[in-house]
Amino acid sequence: MHLYLRENPRTIYLVTSSQEETTGRPRRVLVFRAAEDNPYQAVVEFLHKDQVNLSNTVRLTSRVVKGCLGLICVTDDLFLAVITSATEIGNTRPSADSPESVAKIHEVNFYCLTSSVWDDLSLIGDSLPSPTYVEQVDVMALREPRDSYQQNNAQPPMFEHPCAALKKILSSGSFYYALAPHWDISSRLAERLSRDPGAGEADLGAFDDRFVWNEYIARSLLDFRERLDMQDREDLDRCQFIILAIQGYVGMFPIPLPAPPTDGAPTIATLSLISRLGAKRAGTRFNTRGVDDDGNTANFVETETILITEHHCFSYTQVRGSVPLFWEQQGLQTFGQKIQITRPQASQPAFERHFAYLTEQYGYIHAINLLGSKDAEASLTAAYARHLQTAKGVWGDDIGITHYDFHQAVRMAGHDNVMRDLTRLSSVADNMDRFGFTMCDATSDEIITEQKGVFRTNCLDCLDRTNFVQDILSRTSLEQYLLLVRREWVNSNSMWSHHRELWAENGDALSRIYAGTGALNTSFTRSGKRTFAGVLSDATKSVSRAYINNFQDKGKQIAIDMFLGNLSNQAQVTIFDPIHDSVRAVLDSRLSEYSTTKTCTIFIGTWNLNGRPPSESLLPWLFPRETLPEPDIMVIGFQEIVPLTAQQIVQTDPEKKRVWENKIAETLERRPNKKGDYILLRSEQLVGTALIVFVKSELTAVIRNVEATKCKTGLRGMSGNKGAVGIRLEYYDTSFCFITAHLAAGHGNIAERNADYWTIVNGLHFLRGKTIGSHEYVFPAWLVVLSDPSIFHHSNVIWLADANYRVDLDNTSVRAYAEDDALDMLFAADQLNFVMSSGAAFSGYLEGPILFRPTYRYDVGTDDYDTSEKIRIPAWTDRILFRGSKLDLSVYSRAELRGSDHRPVYAAFRATVHVIDHAKKAVLGRLLAESVASMAPGETLEEKLATLTFSYSDDRKSGSLNVWNTSYSSSPSAAAKLGDGGVVGDTRSSKRRRSAISTR
Repeated sequence: MHLYLRENPRTIYLVTSSQEETTGRPRRVLVFRAAEDNPYQAVVEFLHKDQVNLSNTVRLTSRVVKGCLGLICVTDDLFLAVITSATEIGNTRPSADSPESVAKIHEVNFYCLTSSVWDDLSLIGDSLPSPTYVEQVDVMALREPRDSYQQNNAQPPMFEHPCAALKKILSSGSFYYALAPHWDISSRLAERLSRDPGAGEADLGAFDDRFVWNEYIARSLLDFRERLDMQDREDLDRCQFIILAIQGYVGMFPIPLPAPPTDGAPTIATLSLISRLGAKRAGTRFNTRGVDDDGNTANFVETETILITEHHCFSYTQVRGSVPLFWEQQGLQTFGQKIQITRPQASQPAFERHFAYLTEQYGYIHAINLLGSKDAEASLTAAYARHLQTAKGVWGDDIGITHYDFHQAVRMAGHDNVMRDLTRLSSVADNMDRFGFTMCDATSDEIITEQKGVFRTNCLDCLDRTNFVQDILSRTSLEQYLLLVRREWVNSNSMWSHHRELWAENGDALSRIYAGTGALNTSFTRSGKRTFAGVLSDATKSVSRAYINNFQDKGKQIAIDMFLGNLSNQAQVTIFDPIHDSVRAVLDSRLSEYSTTKTCTIFIGTWNLNGRPPSESLLPWLFPRETLPEPDIMVIGFQEIVPLTAQQIVQTDPEKKRVWENKIAETLERRPNKKGDYILLRSEQLVGTALIVFVKSELTAVIRNVEATKCKTGLRGMSGNKGAVGIRLEYYDTSFCFITAHLAAGHGNIAERNADYWTIVNGLHFLRGKTIGSHEYVFPAWLVVLSDPSIFHHSNVIWLADANYRVDLDNTSVRAYAEDDALDMLFAADQLNFVMSSGAAFSGYLEGPILFRPTYRYDVGTDDYDTSEKIRIPAWTDRILFRGSKLDLSVYSRAELRGSDHRPVYAAFRATVHVIDHAKKAVLGRLLAESVASMAPGETLEEKLATLTFSYSDDRKSGSLNVWNTSYSSSPSAAAKLGDGGVVGDTRSSKRRRSAISTR
């Protein structure tokens, strides 16, 4: 196919070529242009070639285009992503009626629908030999482009294409797609055969969204495809305009195997390996670890070994993935591992979600944990074992684990020892027999035996050690199959040399994606021997990894998140459709029909500890009043949790934070009138500043996306003696951001404190582009919202800080006013009050009425303000500020604890959180869309949607949500049949018809 451009209006045409048409593809054109009033919307048409006049167009590229990956908006411009270079890998299943061939993507280009500014940049590298693109990324800008659309005297561009980072990732040689629309490369063989045996060609819309990497940018095109009539949809699929790509590795070899004695001709088998890298928690080595709240793990890969003979198709599946706990590696990582389990007491819900979808997908699960038994890896192993033991209470013997210290085994007796040990371990050997493999008839596709479970292997990165062990498991299973069908094939040298080569290439490919270099140990995987050259190569790779992962991967992570639609400020491109656009707007306006609200209570406390350990009961601070309900969430901020010495600034002691965590946990456990348990959700420390969050244990399943970050402000951002720590979370469908900070000291340093505030606001970054400001959503002007925007995106930000703002009065007056409780006089001279009023800092934040004396500075252990030589002026340095229309302040006061030179401050809030029933929302959306089809003559779309009303019946026991239309319509055919067999009814008739849709 070819790509053409016409200006005024700017339109791009994807057109089938005459050569493709001779092979049976329809003569069709896919037309793209940007919508006029919405920067995130495109207009797409699927036309016959005869309906389009291409005489006034120009070729955008001299390359033959292989297909379209989707549409994406970058820097307010709309881009079409197309594959401009790909090569066929081979046919993974020669025995099938139609070839199941795979192509590797070498180059992807992005063409702008909204501006011609980027046209020349899109053409850079148009004449490069694309199969070696992965080796020539940096050469692209140096080669002179050659294309009819570019002027001969064009100068090299002085700035970068906005999609350059996306192009680099997609053109890395790690993406693959099916060369024909009739088969789904994202799904393993057993899954494809079990979907609809005998149904013929697969539906392009039926794919495994865990492994399709361009699902986010292709979603609008897939929705467009669904709205086409059956014939147009078939034509669109046959044209293969829409490509669904996986990332990972695909390799294959034809293998001659000995023939039976009665036939001298050898049997030609095809050995293939397909690794599908998960897209749900994607990223680079040090930036993406562990599990997310949906149960997706980093570097999750499904690997399928396939052997095709003239009689049978053999398939064996394994998975790998990061340890499914909340853990990360922060800061500069060298060759020692700095592992932090960030939610040690709140990982079980996510852990169980991970194993729930594994058991749903694959059946029995047996984990093989290859982590070491010493140092940092040992803590992960222990936590893994505890969580799996708890999960066995749900799944029993359906899940299990084997701990095997890979490095220890290699140190003891070399890599050969691993191969011997694994197959001798009863837990592994027994499950090899229990799980089996998938085998089907090569002619009829009838499944003879199906794999009943998988091994889930992990090490720290799930790369080198994991690949080595998976190679062994793959060979063991393949041997079992060969012994069953043709025993002499087990001794085929060609079979096992190609098997080793495939797994070595697989290890290198997956390692380059996640860590930036090839895998370690692949020299042994290829040859079965450990050589000096292999040892030297591994050392070089280790050094390269350390540099790449520490200094280059953050930019790559941002590009990955952008491509997958994970950035907080991204909007997904939609395709203009008046009916569906109106339905979406109405659905947003009817939020109350599929959501409810809950009230939660939040305790906030802040205390500058002056570097001192616990010395008294915390009950007067954490539970100050019997009339206050037990909070759902407790957020505690400390400043100077360690003395701010040079040694602590350079290398902070985390033990002090652990001491205070234990003290808080002990207080919670021993509180009077205890009604439930609390668990430590998350904590984070920046030198002396620490933030600790406890929640009720029953809430861990509904609190998600917990993240922590920190920002230095001391010495112009280089020192952590001053700065901030932030923790954000989502409670149901409402987000909260908590920030504890220690701003610049000194009575007159107001400007420095203001500057610290703005440094924190601009520099405190959470994952995927989220900032403090992203908790306050501003709707774009083009989006019509028919209800209160605060319903959708809340601004719940709470600062609990030693803000260090002082009182601008003389010492004698301040002390006298404080003694007399003349707090209004003091507050009138409060620096923070002035700063907030002028908008110099904390603009838009609120603070409760200050009805307590200044909290700084006291003689430790007394109620006397500072009597030292400096005789500091008392001040309200310790403050709690908040922003959020749904936050209701109940109490704001201080506690009389004397263990520091500050008094702790606390506040209690009641917050309204929204709970969206996503199943009900989906049902309502379908009903709205289907009801539009029953419009009466002369009835407008707006009138129809405005008058539709629905009733709901939620049967939790049966897992069904019953929704039926109770509106009136003048149309006698106002019933539209739903996919699940229900109908939308019209109450003007004598019967009310129900639509029962399962939400299990």
